Amino acid sequence: MDIDGILPQDADYIMAENSEFMTEQRQEILLGKEEGLDVELYSNPELNWLQMEQIRMGIKDKVDVSSYADPSYSYETMKQIRLSIYSSCDLTPYLDRGFVDDELEQIRLALEDNLPIDVWLTDDMYMQQIYEIRIGLCESLDVSAYADSKYNWMQMQEIRLGLEKKLKVSHYTNNLFSHWQMKEIRLGLEAGLDVTLYAKLIYSGTDMKEKRESLLKDKTNVYMASDKLRNDVASMTKKEFSIFVEDNGNKVFGFIQLIAGNMVTEDDIYDALKKRGIVVGIKRDAISFMVQKRRMNEKILIAEGTPAEDGKNGWYEFFVRLDLPRIPAPLPDGGVDYANIEAFEMVEEGERLAVYHPAQKGIDGQNVFGEVLHANAGVDKKPLKGKGFIIAPDGVTYLAKLNGKFEYQNGQIIVSNMLVVNEDVTAVTGKLEVDGSVYVIGSVYSGGYIWAKGDIVIEHNVEAGRLIAGGNIMIKKGSCSKNDCFIEAKGEVSGSFFEAANIEADGNIKANYIMNSNINTMGKVIVSGSKGMLLGGKVCAVRGIDTFNLGNRSNIKTFLEVGQNALYDRRQELFAQNRQRILDELLILEEQWHNILQDLPENEEQAEQLIKKLNAAIVTKDHELADLDAEASKLANITEKDMKAVIVRGNAYEGSTIEINKIKYTLASQVSRVIFKLIHKQVAMVRL
Repeated sequence: MDIDGILPQDADYIMAENSEFMTEQRQEILLGKEEGLDVELYSNPELNWLQMEQIRMGIKDKVDVSSYADPSYSYETMKQIRLSIYSSCDLTPYLDRGFVDDELEQIRLALEDNLPIDVWLTDDMYMQQIYEIRIGLCESLDVSAYADSKYNWMQMQEIRLGLEKKLKVSHYTNNLFSHWQMKEIRLGLEAGLDVTLYAKLIYSGTDMKEKRESLLKDKTNVYMASDKLRNDVASMTKKEFSIFVEDNGNKVFGFIQLIAGNMVTEDDIYDALKKRGIVVGIKRDAISFMVQKRRMNEKILIAEGTPAEDGKNGWYEFFVRLDLPRIPAPLPDGGVDYANIEAFEMVEEGERLAVYHPAQKGIDGQNVFGEVLHANAGVDKKPLKGKGFIIAPDGVTYLAKLNGKFEYQNGQIIVSNMLVVNEDVTAVTGKLEVDGSVYVIGSVYSGGYIWAKGDIVIEHNVEAGRLIAGGNIMIKKGSCSKNDCFIEAKGEVSGSFFEAANIEADGNIKANYIMNSNINTMGKVIVSGSKGMLLGGKVCAVRGIDTFNLGNRSNIKTFLEVGQNALYDRRQELFAQNRQRILDELLILEEQWHNILQDLPENEEQAEQLIKKLNAAIVTKDHELADLDAEASKLANITEKDMKAVIVRGNAYEGSTIEINKIKYTLASQVSRVIFKLIHKQVAMVRL
């Protein structure tokens, strides 16, 4: 064995393995496998790694990726389809019309906001045009003025900006105007100029700019006055200043030029503001300061509108902790601190769990011309789902329906029954059987028995006894027995350590070391930390084993069985039995169907209801059969396709036996940092 790499005879094979995939593609497939996903759905060399990523994210979020797992779709198109599934939007009609990538994003955002985008959308529009229409609809503008593919997006933008300012955009909605010409006409309208003097096709954008600036200078920016009643004095007195309207009509600045004899008064400023139609937010103190203190050649804010304040979105205020460290903290050696994890929060019947604060309306603003700036209203959230709670008569307060364990998972509140045992559980305690979860503050000793429909959490140790859970089992300090500790869980089993324990689980089994135990799991066995050790006993894990050290220097025999082992066979046999049961039930339903059709009730309504009921039962059984087949197929794929059966991150010692899909391999010498996997129907080692 060459411990620096792989077995020499298999080197060429490993180098060529998956050669059709690039590094980034292999990384996506590896991520999917580590997350326990069905990577077969995207293990296609025709997909680039970005497309694979979108499919992997969809599988992880449990959506039907078949609607977009197509190499002909770009990754951005895949992304938009995936996001549309989350918000229950159907992009299929738009895909059929040829929209792709960023175009689909704009359509999706419009659909999510319930905007009537379909009224204005035509097949020849591109992303920027769709964006301008969507923004106009969001602002409740009359988009009919520009929602036409004859305008490019820059022309659309100029018309939209004019509509926002409530300008008479008909002066420049001629599509023969370039967007530069439209801009000059729009700016003239904003300044209150007579744009008919230059809003003509014969003028270029540059010509229009010159004419606009000339009109602006003559009419508003520079005000020169002479007092005809005082001939000589008037000829020497100047009144030159500028008014600048900026920030889309929300701010006005005054500017007095530093010129000899320039005698601008406050009334001059007020007259100029009045001529410009500026009536809101005038800062009289600022005008007095500018004139009386002769702040020349200085741009000073003299009027300011009131900005619109968007409404606050609806939000939930929780009165129960949501930030419990459900993932145990790492220890310095890389192990897991199971002892100090807070696995749940307890609540009492009637306790307030959360209050919903509805979305608020926004507050409209005003620009300096007195025009209303409309605020966006906040968006309400959907009601919380789950079980174990009620909603108070006020419609916004969520109350616990029972004493029990509180969990907040995937946006759902779950309150389930939990029995808290404030003492050790022994033979004296008697059998504890709970239709919920159990939390033992002490330990479990010889003769202790707990059966729970939900989870079981033991604060300290388990030395002997039997624990059976329909959910997860956590033993914070760990379990040490003389092979008289029996643990069964439909979910995960975790603890600091397990010594001479008998464990069966459907989920993963996690610990910092496992010694001389009999382990059977449909999931993985994970032993963490640089001191982590899997030593002695027999470990059967269908989905694989990940440990730091395997065995020890004393060469204590350790037997690992992964993949398609006896446990796997029993599960597949159970699948077959359940499949036959469903087929038998379907046969009975179909016979009933034929019998009913031959002898339907005379009452038409009763006959229709009977047929519907029977048809619904048949459809339900069909779905059960499909789900069962999918689960069996997924299990087979996990154990067949390039399975990294056993990962040893530290040392693997002589005396350990690894059996993968019933093919055995016994270590003849110590090796380090290796992966055991099947290659050519033989167990081989690959360097980690």
